[in-house]
Amino acid sequence: MTAELMRSTTDADTVHPSPTADTRGRGLHDLRISVTDRCNFRCVYCMPKEIFGRDHAFLPQEHLLSFEEIVRVTRAGIANGVRKLRLTGGEPLLRRDIEQLVGMLSRLRTADGHPLDIAMTTNGTALAHKAASLRAAGLSRLTVSLDSLDDEVFRRMNDIDFPVARVLDGISAAQAAGFASIKVNTVVKRGVNDHDVLSIAEHFRGTGITVRFIEFMDVGTTNGWNLEEVTPSVEVIARIDAVHPLEPLPARYPGETATRWRYRDGAGEIGVISSVSAPFCGSCGRARVSADGKLFTCLFASGGHDLRALLRAGCSDAALEASLAGIWSARGDRYSELRSAMGSDSSSRQGERVEMSYIGG
Repeated sequence: MTAELMRSTTDADTVHPSPTADTRGRGLHDLRISVTDRCNFRCVYCMPKEIFGRDHAFLPQEHLLSFEEIVRVTRAGIANGVRKLRLTGGEPLLRRDIEQLVGMLSRLRTADGHPLDIAMTTNGTALAHKAASLRAAGLSRLTVSLDSLDDEVFRRMNDIDFPVARVLDGISAAQAAGFASIKVNTVVKRGVNDHDVLSIAEHFRGTGITVRFIEFMDVGTTNGWNLEEVTPSVEVIARIDAVHPLEPLPARYPGETATRWRYRDGAGEIGVISSVSAPFCGSCGRARVSADGKLFTCLFASGGHDLRALLRAGCSDAALEASLAGIWSARGDRYSELRSAMGSDSSSRQGERVEMSYIGG
């Protein structure tokens, strides 16, 4: 099994892509835009309370990209090959009138006339109230972060004593709203929630919801990452396969982050994201934009490129597209491939890195 694992709108809204490749031949395929750096959770692997306490200074409203600016950045991305857009945070449902933004983005079209594939990653805390309006606005897909079904463990991991039942209510609301594609993301930390892998898989087996188990990663510099706390994906698959036999599935498109597995009895599928044990830098086609408009070409980057300054200086769409093309074509990131040579102590790694809460996962 280890070997298997390692392997409708106006013309003005239609953008004609001219794909751009980076220095390793990787095209830009996915754009992930953070709409806020605020979050109501203090998950220990993302926004530890010791760092992001009550006195933490979040970005002021005027520093955030406006909805119109987000649309312009998205159009520039599409012109450079983007076909998938993910809205992230922080917690994106904390951004006021987020449905309005979704509606604006849903008008965009790719060169072949198809709607832009728009997804959102959320912690689900407001989903019970927002699911129907998000679907009506044109949101295509939802991913809900859910790290445990054990209420005590879940409350401890989100560190604000938030009950897991309310997130499950949000997922149910999303199903009722008609979302055909719902995923659940579970970050697995050894000794914290790895015991819950099988119960999470079983809870969503046969429901049409895909669970993706994510290896605990050293994103940013504040989450106390240690290699010993990583539960390798091969171990996750083995635990589930021992009870519910699995078989591998092919990737649906080049650069897909998750390795997919199907239950042999037809009860659905799961996925694993193995940035630590099986890096996929070689096919990564994702760029990320922070809430204040900085473009990052890697999740583990130490610095970004200021698109907001260009936007607010009055640059044309063509200039914005050219700037994005220039940034991407110079990209050579492969942090995860280099990680194994850096040691397991996060303090030994290269410099400061951007925090996940700032640019999304």
